[in-house]
This record gives sequence, structure tokens and C-alpha cells, in this order.
Amino acid sequence: MSTHFVHPYMPNSVPAVEQSMLREVGVSSVEEIYKSVIPDSLLFKGKMNIPQPITSESALKKHVMGLLNQNTSTDDAISFLGAGCYKRYVPAICDEITNRSEFLTAYCGDTYSDHGKMQAIFEYCSMMAELLDVDVVSYPTYDAGQAVSSSFRMALRVKEGRDEILIPASMSPEIRSQAEAYCQGFGKLVPVHAPNGLMDVAELGKKLSNKTAAVYIENPSYLGAFEPHAKEIMDLAHSVDAIGIVMAEPSSLGVAEAPANYGADITCGDIQSLGIHMQYGSGCGGYIAMQDNPALVNELPTYLYGIAKSEKDGQFGWGRALYYRCSHASREKAKEYFGTESGLWAIAAGVYLAAMGPQGMKELGERIMAYAGYAISKLAAIPGVKVNASNAKVFQEFMVDFSGSGMTVKEINKKLLKYGIFGGVDLSVSFPEYGQCALYCVNDTTCAEDIDKLCDALKAILGGAAR
Repeated sequence: MSTHFVHPYMPNSVPAVEQSMLREVGVSSVEEIYKSVIPDSLLFKGKMNIPQPITSESALKKHVMGLLNQNTSTDDAISFLGAGCYKRYVPAICDEITNRSEFLTAYCGDTYSDHGKMQAIFEYCSMMAELLDVDVVSYPTYDAGQAVSSSFRMALRVKEGRDEILIPASMSPEIRSQAEAYCQGFGKLVPVHAPNGLMDVAELGKKLSNKTAAVYIENPSYLGAFEPHAKEIMDLAHSVDAIGIVMAEPSSLGVAEAPANYGADITCGDIQSLGIHMQYGSGCGGYIAMQDNPALVNELPTYLYGIAKSEKDGQFGWGRALYYRCSHASREKAKEYFGTESGLWAIAAGVYLAAMGPQGMKELGERIMAYAGYAISKLAAIPGVKVNASNAKVFQEFMVDFSGSGMTVKEINKKLLKYGIFGGVDLSVSFPEYGQCALYCVNDTTCAEDIDKLCDALKAILGGAAR
């Protein structure tokens, strides 16, 4: 019999209660249950190297805070990190609303029969539809990775018999890995050369065929540049009856054209930049959007929220639309599975969009681009550094090449930490063809002083390397 420990947060760990439960199911120990379902070869025989349970709530808090305080957060240091997760200013009203008990739950903030919450998510979808200039916007997926992956699977289902998705070789490596796994057995991703993040249109034309289910681009690209040939790429996709898919950063759409207006059949991405804090891996939520095309809408795996007139004039109700499509309606017949834990972020993004309005989104985009331009000009003046070598139009991210400095990005980033600065994402592993390049990001929380401090630190670091 194992040694019993009465855990304050686990009532059934009381020995008498545990023994009663074991007698009820007809076994002598918990271990007997494990052995009945897990092969002996897979059972761990040793003792796990974990600390003893902490029974005091205050002691537990002290222990956890001690662990967390070992981190350096973006509140403690100036951050130029991006690559899909961004430190944005979150208006206080976003936190105030999402922390209300009627929205925040221990599960996921899901709707079920809550008409008020259904309306809130419907309003989020409506504002996203206005921003994206489309008719239909999905309930949030886990993150952009799932939104992209599901968009690919949708295209493969609609274009039955075709099994190729053409992608830029510069696609986000994390999302690409996720999509390759998600599409395995259904189709394959075919990379197209994309120097500095911009798709080679000539090579794309050569790779298009009757096997092409979809053509995908990121706009702006993972490497930061706006795709100047976006419409041409969508037109080429349509020329072989393929679906055009664009991953768009929603916070750029106050200054950039919506993908649907240059030919995208499906627009997808992440809503993290819309009023959602970075949260050590959470805080992400994907969106999938399109015009009212039944062939595509019926392939959406997630909830859809609709509005309907009620029996009383002037009053409306909200509910889930076309519910039969999703795995919550029919596990065995659903085309994909989706979860619900990102529902709360629809509320946050909806509050953010409502607070910002069209003019606010325009000003947000202009500010980010202005400071990105300032950062590029300042960094380009540092000896041994090349910035945005392709001279592409960028939104918030751009490549900084340190190959001529005599130092690696890893070395530079380590030294920047001593100045209280997080340097850009090291691209040398995922994209070795660019040498010692880093992806730097400027956000609406970045100011000129932050950029000046970065440049001063780099001058000191690289100057020391030269000596």
C-alpha cells in the first residue's frame, strides 16, 4: 500500500475516502487500476524527482513567486521580440471586461445557453468582419497555427482530389511545422522560393498545377515585409481553380488593404495583438474569415454565431449557426476537432476593437510603421549592420543582418541582456541562408528612447568586438 498524503486541495486523498472508493470498484490499490490498463513495460518503476507537496497556501505562493521572479519579462526589459507574439498596449477596459464573472470562467469562457455572451462574441465577429471586409468570421481557434492549418484542410476538402498547398519558403517555421503535421495524410506543403519573405512569382507560376488545392501567403510576411505581388499571387491561384489563403496581422489592417479585396478566399491569423497580453504561451486565438461562400463556410470547423429576429418586434436573439458542421455537434461525423479554450479572447478582442474604432486602428498602424521606419534608419547607421536589405515595405518587423559584425546573433543577444534589452529573434537556425540575421520588432509600446538605447548598446557591443 502506498504512503497516503492528505492533500488540502484534493478531498478524495483522505485515506478513509480513498479506501471506500477502491472497495466500491473492487480493487485493493490505485496501482492495481494503473496496472490493469497500462502495460508493465510502460509503467514507471522509480520515484519521480519532484519536491514534497506544499500544504500551506502562503508557502505555495511564496514558492511559485520565487520561480516566476527568476524570469525577466518584457515589463522588466526593453523588448524587440515579435515573430507572432507581440507586446502591445492593452487598454484597461479590456482587462476590466474580460475579468467580469459573466465572461471569465474556470473552463474556457464558452457560451452554451448564455445569450449575453453569444451577443458579445457575435459583436466581436461583426467588428472583425468590418476590419477584414468579409461576411463571415469564425469563433477563435487555439491560435494562428490552427487557423492556418484548418484553412489548409478546408481547401483540401473543397478541392477534393488535389493534394498540394503552395507556401512561401519563408513561412513562419512554427506554423509550418504545425500545418505539416495537421495535413499529413491529407495533403502536402510545397515551398516556393521567397527571398526576404517575398514569394518568387515566376517560380510560383511553374509550380501551379491541377494538383494545387491552395496558394498561401503571409502579409506581412514572417520576415516582416508586405507582399507587393499579393493580388498577382491570388490571381495565379485562381487561374488553376485553387483557393487563395492569406494570413494577415489584424493590427495592420488600419493601414493595409484587407486580403479579401485583393482576392483572398480565406483570411486567417491570430488575434493576440488585439488587446490580449502575452502570457507565457497563452493569450493566442486564431481567426478564419471569408465571404459568404457556402462551399467554404460549411467547411469551417469552429462555431459560428448568428443573429435572428425574435417573436417580439425589434428584439433579437443570438445563437450558434450551422451547428452541425462542428465536432461539438457530432464527434464521429465532424471534419475536424476544435476546442473552446480560446473563447475568452474573442471578448478581449471585441472590447479592443470597439474601443479603438476605425480611426484608432488607422492611428495604431501609422504609429507602428513610423517607429519601425525610425528604427530601420537608426540601425542602418551602425557600422557592420545591414537592415531591411531588400528595402521592402514593412509593418512592424524587419531583418537586421549582423554577418558583417564578426559576431553571431546569439552572442549579441546575450550581451544585450546586460543592457536590459531583448534583441530580435535569431533567424540563423530556421533560415541559415541569411547568415547571422535577426528579426526585430517594433510595437505600439516602443518609443524613440527605446530604439536609441538599442542603438547605443549595439554600438558599444559591436565596437568592442571590432577592437
